[in-house]
Amino acid sequence: MPLFGELFVSELLKMPVLDPTGDELGRLKDFIVIKGDPMPRVSALILEKKKRRYYLGWTDMGIFNKRIMSSNIYASKIEEYEPSEDDLLIARDIFDKQIVDANGAKVVRVNDVKLEGQKDHACLVAVDVGIRGILRRIGIEHESEKFYNVFGKTLTHNLIRWGYIQPLEPRLTTISLIVPRQMISALHPSDIADIISKVPHEQAVALFKGLDPNVAAEALHELEPNVKRAIIEGLDKAHATDVVERMPPDEAADLLSDLGSDTAKELLESIEKDEAEDIQELLAHEEDTAGGIMTNAFLAYPPEWTVMEAIEKLRVDSPNVEDVYYIYVVQGEKLIGVASLRDLILPSPNVRLSEIMETKLKTVSPDTDEQAVAELISKYNLLAIPVIDAEGALLGIVTIDDIVDFLLPPSSRKKRRSV
Repeated sequence: MPLFGELFVSELLKMPVLDPTGDELGRLKDFIVIKGDPMPRVSALILEKKKRRYYLGWTDMGIFNKRIMSSNIYASKIEEYEPSEDDLLIARDIFDKQIVDANGAKVVRVNDVKLEGQKDHACLVAVDVGIRGILRRIGIEHESEKFYNVFGKTLTHNLIRWGYIQPLEPRLTTISLIVPRQMISALHPSDIADIISKVPHEQAVALFKGLDPNVAAEALHELEPNVKRAIIEGLDKAHATDVVERMPPDEAADLLSDLGSDTAKELLESIEKDEAEDIQELLAHEEDTAGGIMTNAFLAYPPEWTVMEAIEKLRVDSPNVEDVYYIYVVQGEKLIGVASLRDLILPSPNVRLSEIMETKLKTVSPDTDEQAVAELISKYNLLAIPVIDAEGALLGIVTIDDIVDFLLPPSSRKKRRSV
């Protein structure tokens, strides 16, 4: 059965479908779609007549185009259609669904579906996510195109081929369209978080499950507290634990503070002991203080080490530290100096850290107000400031990124509370 020209579903809906004698069987209400190779295809038409719906198999169609749709069977042979959630219908289930457009790092909406004839089948070849689809749905596409032409402009098509779309769920009947996940994983974590926050909960969880764990860990911190909570609660324990273990301790502490105490404790008990202790230490500090915004992931080496020894160790340790701005020099646990990365590069490799470190230190205590921390970092043009206890032991550092969050708070910045 040949299809002539471009066929969009919105142009066909409400068209009459005739029997072999030319009598009307009903008007087209929707299409039932099944999986096909390589694309989904129409398996049946749903007709409506006098508020009753009828099932018309695709193999019973004789003519199918924009001008006429005709069946090979008579009204006496057509069966009534009983609505089923197991059926995938184009207008009911695909129209107005949201799709992640990885190229534009945004969420778009399906305004129409394009059909194309392939080996006697009507296949779904693309979805229209542009203004044309909207105009076509309300029946003014051609008039609008003429209006655009008057001003020398073109009403462009915005189609996403079905080959670039896949269901979030394995069953096509619970379709949630999305560009392949490897394309999503290549986006910036903030863009991924923005996409996740704009799709329904079920889609958000399914999308998150498909991300690379390292990417998922970075994106999770950017989400609103309620979205974070819903995502984590939608994952199984092993998956949630894997993601939390890949997060920097301060971000993991932010996450756990957003969860219910039972869920947080369960996650703390399931992750590695050392990491759990780092997170628990951060959670113990009051919000709005240096202790509440610091991270306890930093690089600290003894003063007798040479520059070469420090650089070699830095290469090993730095992948486990989110931001490396300084090397902190400690005697036991007590902070005695700091060296910038520039300080490590310039001297001879055999020079000891004690010879190049800065000893006039700017530090804060864990209960220092975050406003005061921000003022110190700004005043002395620091990239990070150490947090020490009353005995001078290095507890953590507050980085400039944390202060930017404080000065220009994004929706992702959270307050911690003890668990």
